[in-house]
Amino acid sequence: MALLALLLLTLLRLVVAAATPLSEDEAYYWVWSHALAPGYLDHPPMVALWIRAGTWLAGEDALGVRLWGPVSAAAGSVLLARSAELLFPGRRLGVPAAALLNGTLLVGAGAVTMTPDTPLLLFWAATMWALARLLRSGDGRWWLAVGLFAGCATASKYTGGFLGVGIVLWLLWVPGLRRWFRSASLWLGGIVAAASFAPVVLWNAGHGWASFAKQGGRTGDWNPGAALRHLSELLGGQVGLATPLVFILLSAGIWAVVRRAAVRDPAWSLLAALTLPGLLVFVQHAIGDRVQANWPAIVYPAAAVCAAGICGTGLGWRLWRPAVALGLAVTALVYVQGATAPFPLPRRLDPILIRLGGWDGVSRDLEAMRRQQGVAWIASEAYGVASLLAWRAPPGVPVLGAEDRWALFRLPRASSAEPGLLLVSQRRSEPPDPAYWATARQVGQVVRTRGSAPDGVEAERFRVYLVTQRPGAPFARLPHAGEQDAASDP
Repeated sequence: MALLALLLLTLLRLVVAAATPLSEDEAYYWVWSHALAPGYLDHPPMVALWIRAGTWLAGEDALGVRLWGPVSAAAGSVLLARSAELLFPGRRLGVPAAALLNGTLLVGAGAVTMTPDTPLLLFWAATMWALARLLRSGDGRWWLAVGLFAGCATASKYTGGFLGVGIVLWLLWVPGLRRWFRSASLWLGGIVAAASFAPVVLWNAGHGWASFAKQGGRTGDWNPGAALRHLSELLGGQVGLATPLVFILLSAGIWAVVRRAAVRDPAWSLLAALTLPGLLVFVQHAIGDRVQANWPAIVYPAAAVCAAGICGTGLGWRLWRPAVALGLAVTALVYVQGATAPFPLPRRLDPILIRLGGWDGVSRDLEAMRRQQGVAWIASEAYGVASLLAWRAPPGVPVLGAEDRWALFRLPRASSAEPGLLLVSQRRSEPPDPAYWATARQVGQVVRTRGSAPDGVEAERFRVYLVTQRPGAPFARLPHAGEQDAASDP
């Protein structure tokens, strides 16, 4: 019955993934898939590989970009359930653990979108499963699987590195596990993990350590005066992403794992090692700067098993089914709003509008202005906007990215003496960057709205400039759906 429910949920997620427009970030990662490389400025390359595989199978549409999201959520759910059963044999915790994880909006929304968190969570769950098999079997060969999955998790997102931290802490904390430090299999697993991540290191070495510097530069922020605001945002974000009742159970599970790991039980200590280090680091980071709500995603798989561990009796037993039901209901509302937008919410209450709404109208109005002005190309200085324009642009209309980050991509360089149109969000007060444009004259504006004027809900306004390129400035020509990849490497 549980597997049938998971299958039906996966089919629903595939339908929603196909029906919902791409976000700016997803379009940006789709551009990555047309410029495959061992690394990128923002993240490691796994998400680009997954999109490339998806579009190869399903085509250059929203379903192709997101194909592996629902599939990986299903596979991760099975692996998480098996982990719970192995860690706590005989207690039948697998279904509650997987259900609680799927009851979160983090996984519900993440399963119908494609971001680096998508492969990260699958490989994180796979690493947990391999560690549980190792613990129960005592067979050192499982270290090779642990190393492979942990390396792939880190090649998905740098926070995957917390797996290595957690594993070392686990082995040090539980006396009976320290013997593995004398085993060649542990070190071979480490070599496998390092080899899986090595291409990312080599790419960084060849590009001025750009990605490591960008992500590592966040760790030194320190601003205690804003800590209360940032910690409140972190807490509120997790309540929203977990959904309220699931959040209560996850929090109770984490509290339980702190107490039970103190006696150095191997199973509970493993869960503590896979939740507490990341959680503490994100709390510390919130003292200095804002933590995006999805960053603590790595805490959720082990926390779901922790929560299942307290669901056998008392409040947990009475609460876990209503918690999952509420979480799935909230997720269903998000699916409906994302795909069809039946609820006319104001902008401040509709994050889906802010992220997804109205781009078809922007593209249509911008194309009309391009034809009216008689120019050949369009451009943006914002990488997400440029990526969405490329995703939606008519065939044969070049879309240029005007930003320093594009110099790190394997994309064709673009230069033209002819004018084009530049799209600039009115959220920016600055004029077009003179480092890129020799001339710039505003010729109109376009508005991103959900619904038709005059009743549509406005999401964002853009100024449109007639521009000419500054000679020698770096411009990248972004791909169109279905076109061949660039062969040049900057």
